[in-house]
Amino acid sequence: MRRLAITFGLIGAATAAQAAPPIISKAELALHQRLLTLDSHLDTPASLDLPGWSIEEEHGVHSDYTQVDLPRMKKGGLDGGFWAIYTSQGPLTIEGFRKARDFAILRGLSIRSMVAADPANFALALKAKDAAPIATAGKRVVYLSIENAYPLGEDVSLLKTFYDMGVRVVGFAHFAHNQFADSSTDPSKKPRYGGLSPLGKELLKEINRLGIVPDASHSSDQVLDDLLALSTTPVLLTHSGCKAVYDHPRNIDDDHLKALAAKGGVIQMNAYGAYLRASKPNPERQKAMQALFAQMREDAKLSAEARAALLAKRREIDRLYPDTDRATFDDFMAHMLHALKVVGPDHVGIGADWDGGGGVVGMEDVVDLPRITAALLKAGYGEADVQKIWSGNVLRVLAAAEVAKEK
Repeated sequence: MRRLAITFGLIGAATAAQAAPPIISKAELALHQRLLTLDSHLDTPASLDLPGWSIEEEHGVHSDYTQVDLPRMKKGGLDGGFWAIYTSQGPLTIEGFRKARDFAILRGLSIRSMVAADPANFALALKAKDAAPIATAGKRVVYLSIENAYPLGEDVSLLKTFYDMGVRVVGFAHFAHNQFADSSTDPSKKPRYGGLSPLGKELLKEINRLGIVPDASHSSDQVLDDLLALSTTPVLLTHSGCKAVYDHPRNIDDDHLKALAAKGGVIQMNAYGAYLRASKPNPERQKAMQALFAQMREDAKLSAEARAALLAKRREIDRLYPDTDRATFDDFMAHMLHALKVVGPDHVGIGADWDGGGGVVGMEDVVDLPRITAALLKAGYGEADVQKIWSGNVLRVLAAAEVAKEK
């Protein structure tokens, strides 16, 4: 359901009691606004192509189910991040590769068009050093990333086209095995390559040559092992969690956390509820949502009117079959605090998976981001550590990739 999650949201209806966050002090809020804050996995580019939707206007998480726009970024003190070119996994055929390539290029152009259309509020970032001056100027930072390298087909040299577009982070796989790597969640539940494929190793060489950061989120543990062994630069997990807190294939265990940190890498903490803890089955809601998603698949190119009708149906599902057992902000923080305990503040960051299924009770959209800063302060982390978590660590990894390219 990931592609539909991105274009339509997986946020459930929250009760008034659930939605009320604790009070954040003026000092905590002031510190949050002072920090350079970057999220390493924004699926918001999918919203850019929705009919009638504008990044410039404020939307509502419980009305149109989107979570990021310019007004909400300003309210929540989010300076920007890595805007993902996500492509769902399709057939490993010439035609499949061609369609995915064309889709990914157009999605990248949508991101670039967003920046070009509003240079007063958005700026493209190409190097680690670009982020701070962009944020100081009051603009939102726009790095590009690729989630799922499938669109590259079997020609790793195509990566240069995306690099020239601005891509600086690349993830190898998504929900299923592809030509480059094993997925952590392939439906077969069996490895195809036992890590990176031979072509995946060639892709890693090209990633390192260009100065791009390799992303291991969604890939199997064996892929992470290969990346740690073969990459000439640190590895990033752009949106992942901790298996010690919740044993899910998308999360990684403490041994892998320590190995990642030993090579200078960083885990960016996910807020995707299904990966944070187990939840009670809700079969009526699931059945209704599956029917709605099936209708969406039949009308892939939605008109504004068709999308409005689908949103109305979604809100009716929330009314009839509310999701009463959603993960909470405390569940999200449990993963973050565990990672901090295991590898320390030099190797942990934030990649909440906004507009891609992320969001929990108490942190529904980016307006709620000051809660993370406040929680970290209450846990005993100082301003310097919180700054590392919010952007310093991911920028350090990007800078390391740039330096390795120059050698």
